[in-house]
Amino acid sequence: MQDVFLYLAIVLSVIIPLPFYRVLKGPTIFDRLLGASAIGTKTLVLVCLIGFLYGRIELFVDIALAYAVLNFIGLVAVARYFQSHPKER
Repeated sequence: MQDVFLYLAIVLSVIIPLPFYRVLKGPTIFDRLLGASAIGTKTLVLVCLIGFLYGRIELFVDIALAYAVLNFIGLVAVARYFQSHPKER
């Protein structure tokens, strides 16, 4: 079963840079925020898979939850900023 988690982690590591194109070349700031959110979500899953591989899922789930909260708050803050300052896009 650990081999499955290892292969999933490798595939996910290869897939994570794909939304980075949207972050760099997005036509609008909100497309860029969506790409950053996708990267954050994939990173959360990767952290949980690493927890399964090391056999310490309880530790890595706590790290993933903290990262999820920071990711969400950061993206909402940036989206609110650009929503209230439309000339800076």
